[in-house]
Order: sequence, then C-alpha cells, then structure tokens
Amino acid sequence: MKQDDLIGVTLGNYKILAPLGQGGMARVYKAHQENLDREVAVKVLPPWFAADRSFVERFKLEARLVARLSHPNIVTVHDANEYNGHLYIVMQLVDGGTLKQRLDQLQALNKIMEIAEANRIFTQLASAFSYAHEKGIIHRDVKPVNVLMDRSGRPILSDFGIAKVLAGTKALTRQGAGVGTPEYMSPEQCQGGPVDARADIYALGVMLFEALTGRLPFLGDNYPALAHSHIYEMPPHPGAINPTIDPAVAQVILTALMKNPLQRYSRASDMAEALERAVQSLPVGRERDRASARGPTDPSQAATMPLYTCPQCRHFNKPEMRFCTKCGFPLKSCRMCGAANKASNRFCSMCGQSLQLF
Repeated sequence: MKQDDLIGVTLGNYKILAPLGQGGMARVYKAHQENLDREVAVKVLPPWFAADRSFVERFKLEARLVARLSHPNIVTVHDANEYNGHLYIVMQLVDGGTLKQRLDQLQALNKIMEIAEANRIFTQLASAFSYAHEKGIIHRDVKPVNVLMDRSGRPILSDFGIAKVLAGTKALTRQGAGVGTPEYMSPEQCQGGPVDARADIYALGVMLFEALTGRLPFLGDNYPALAHSHIYEMPPHPGAINPTIDPAVAQVILTALMKNPLQRYSRASDMAEALERAVQSLPVGRERDRASARGPTDPSQAATMPLYTCPQCRHFNKPEMRFCTKCGFPLKSCRMCGAANKASNRFCSMCGQSLQLF
C-alpha cells in the first residue's frame, strides 16, 4: 500500500494525523490544530489545482461563503488556505459516520430505514437546506456520503465544494452546471442547464426514496443511462417497492422528484412540513411510528385517516375526494381515459388502468 505523503505533515496550524476519506476531488484527514489544541477535519485538494489561479480564487470565494453559514445541521468551516502548493479547507470534525454508512448497514441486515428515523433525519436536513438557500447558496452535490452523522445521530450536511451563489452571480451558477453525482442529479443538472435550490430538493427526494425503499429510483451502469432516466423516465412508485410506505409519505417523495422544478416543493422546509404531516396522519395500526416520529405521546391526539396530497397545490385531502378541496385540481386523473378518480384509488374506476405510476 502506498504511503500517504501528507501523514505527519503540518499545513499551517494543522498537523495531519490520519485519513478519513477520499472524495472525487479531495482527500479528507483528521488533524490536530496546534494553536487551539483541538481535533479538526482537513480537506486537501490535489496540488495541481493550486497551479490554476482562477480555480484558487473560486475556491477561496466558496470557502468564504460557506464559512458564513451557521446552522446545527451544516458542518462548520473554521479556515481555508494555501500552503506549499496545497489548497485546504478546515472543518469541524464529525466522527459518527455518514448517512451512506447507515444505509449500507441497514442493507446488510436486509432492512430499510424506519419512517420515524427518516422523518427525524430528513426534516433536519431540510432545515439546513432552507437556511443555506435563503443565504443564496445551493449545494449541487447532495448524496448520502455528504451527510455526516454525529454520535447522537444528528445529520450534518458537508461538502459545499461546488456550491455557488444564486443571487447576482449567473456566471458562477452556469459554470457549475452538470456537476454532481449522477444517481442524485436533477433533470436540469443532467441537461447542463441553470439550476436553483430545487435541484437540492430533488436530490433530497432521491435520498428519501433510497432510505425508505432500500434502492435508488433510477439504476444505470453509466452517466448517459442515468441522465436519460432522470430526464425522461417516471420514478417507480415507492409503494411498489416497499408496500408498507404510506401513500401520503410516498407522495412527498414523488413531489420532490417531479421532472419540472416548478412542480416540486419550492422550499426544502415545505418538503419537511409535508413529510411531518404525512407521518402524523399515519392510519390506525401505525400509531407507534407516528408517536416515535413526533416524540412523547400526547393522549389528546386521535388517530386520523390517511390524507392525499394535491399534485397542484400540495394541500392534503381525504381519501374519497376526487378534486382538491383547496384548488379544485383533479387528485388522481387516469392518463389512459382521463377519468377523475378518488384520491385513494389504486386503479381507474372507469377503465381499470393502474394509477400507481401516476
């Protein structure tokens, strides 16, 4: 095995102790910050990046932007600098693994994530995204390996290495288009077009799909195959893979995965609120999941029937409704015959076509 030549080296005030991980563009190390006597994580880029002065300037700009973020579910950036041809960024050390490792652990046990755990993790991540988006920063490379977990189980979003400022920096926004991880990329990213916060919401939907079904919505051996699926193919209904998923929870996922960004949640907090409502509306027989997702039991709460989200305005409706009680939009139209079905229908009452894929 090749010896890592950075182990034992001191970059500025940071002595490199041990490797933590390898990304597509950088290596991450555990380090000791000598002047403050604390352990940190240091992300080091390959030396050839330092030779590109325009890249160095973008790197420093992005580091300054991310360092301004202060949120309990976003990794804290302490420092960023260049030393002897190495560009590096210093972050809070989070040593509880990653969401990817948690999903792999569940898969090894032939299990999927419980709705209570998913609700807790994803509502916190949505809060982090909402905060960053309000500051004008999008992530662009949302995936489970970029979600760190502390030892209490708190998710912490990391690696804003390709984040760009939304407001007033169109050149930077377009420059990063198409960058990301194919399994989690939004259709607009796959097409290389301009993206906004809803690209992060799409990726959050992919991760929630993966957590609650045990697989990705789209599978492929290469980038073109995955990009084609994201752009043109409808994702499988989560309930077809995991029949225990409540329809209201499945609808939250499908709304986040809409091809047209305008049809997704406009804010990550909207997605979190919809997921919370869906969990709290779990039908009779799912009281334990509902209670554990919320916290301490409230005896004044009664079990409620499952509700169905309007695809137009995302208002929740009762199972027997055919049209949204808020905006009047058909809740479950058959694409074969056009009949407006009850929200709870699995098959069209007019022609018998399956409605599960709609």
